[in-house]
Amino acid sequence: MPAAPLRWLSLSALLASGLAGCARHAADGAAGARVVVNYWEKWSGFEADAMQAVVNDFNRSQDRIEVRFLSVSEVDTKLLLAASSGHPPDVAGLWSDNIPDFSEKGALTPLDGGLAAAGLGPDHYIPVFWELCRHRGFTWGLPTTPGCMALFYNKRLFREAGLDPEKPPRTLAELEAMSRRLTIVEIERAGRRQRVSFADLTPEERQAHHFTLVQVGHLPQDAGMFVSAWGFWFGARYYDGDRRILADDAGSLAAFQWLRETSQAYGVDNLRDFGGSFGIQQSGQTPFLGGSEAMVVQGPWWPNFIEQYAPGLEWGVAACPAADGVAGGAPVTVAQADVVVIPRGAPHPREAFEFIRYLQRQDVAEKLATSQRKFTALSQVSDGFLANHPNPAIRLFISLARSPGARPLPRLSIWHEYNAEMAVAAERVLNLSYTPAAALAEVQERVQWKLDRVERRWDAVGAKRTEEWRAYDGW
Repeated sequence: MPAAPLRWLSLSALLASGLAGCARHAADGAAGARVVVNYWEKWSGFEADAMQAVVNDFNRSQDRIEVRFLSVSEVDTKLLLAASSGHPPDVAGLWSDNIPDFSEKGALTPLDGGLAAAGLGPDHYIPVFWELCRHRGFTWGLPTTPGCMALFYNKRLFREAGLDPEKPPRTLAELEAMSRRLTIVEIERAGRRQRVSFADLTPEERQAHHFTLVQVGHLPQDAGMFVSAWGFWFGARYYDGDRRILADDAGSLAAFQWLRETSQAYGVDNLRDFGGSFGIQQSGQTPFLGGSEAMVVQGPWWPNFIEQYAPGLEWGVAACPAADGVAGGAPVTVAQADVVVIPRGAPHPREAFEFIRYLQRQDVAEKLATSQRKFTALSQVSDGFLANHPNPAIRLFISLARSPGARPLPRLSIWHEYNAEMAVAAERVLNLSYTPAAALAEVQERVQWKLDRVERRWDAVGAKRTEEWRAYDGW
């Protein structure tokens, strides 16, 4: 347990830096001095370097404000503690799914007044990303770099399986058929071990599961997102937008049945042995990057990891197919975003908002996105951005984000708890210890109880809190 004291020591140091920042702020008012805006961001490595370059540009562009950038691990936990202590930074970088919880806990400043004065609104953004920044009728953050999910595939493995590498699956049925063809097993036949496609096994061999997985076509549980998100590709609704959890929605039931069928096809022990032979996610030891998985769902950041860990991999990318009839046939994706917020009690909200507004400029947003090899949340994109972007899949991700089938995560303050419950349910279904109906019924009961508790608390404080948000005039 030696890590825990170090974590709290790090937090104490950050809070102390916040206090020291307050002391600096006292001197900021001196004639000719810049106002110091402290900015905490979750990024590290090249992503942090990209934002630092943007911060440097902002600091050079004017002589009134100096933004000081600090890369902070576990920024969500530390921001809540800093805000509750009364010493938050001026700006913080969070994930869009933090917004409902943080706003209801009174940890954020509503931005609507500043947005109105700046002339910024929904028309400036791809709709799904604007929606992610909203909760309870207010806007709590603005996007920096967004993301959505697509299907990456290994063209070499497609060719070896006799599949056209320029024709990825277009339907869920095609995805499953290709996955079976691309899955290679080692099995004993006629007294010797042979490697064959799973599609070429006899029904008896499949049922016996007396084989070893050498290569897989696609495993739903191996994705760059939470496994319960598969419900979106089956038309699931997770929440009715008011007070009703929909964990056992027909779409989620269908998705969990799909998960179950994967385990039934390949065998729980075989899947466990295959997964246990690989290392941590987003490294060269993952199945896809290691060349042992033909298809995986990931976001626009995935080419960065391909370049780093599998530079010779020949890959393609396409919309991940959905079940028939979902979204009217429009491409389905799950959307999230990195966002910047102003914590409640920030020493310099006006100056903080000026910096946030600067990040929304098209040239600035495109510089950051290009450096991080992502796209922007803005409704407009320049020809130069697309022509010179280092990520060859960037046009696809932009089109997916703009699709009517783009789905935001539920705007629930208990979403992380809900997702954790769904993850447990998915694991039980994959282990074949629960049926989808039984697993999701349990989630429905547990999460509905949690939401009821949250709504009772909101009923007691919501009117007062909403009035406070509406009356905020820190701009």
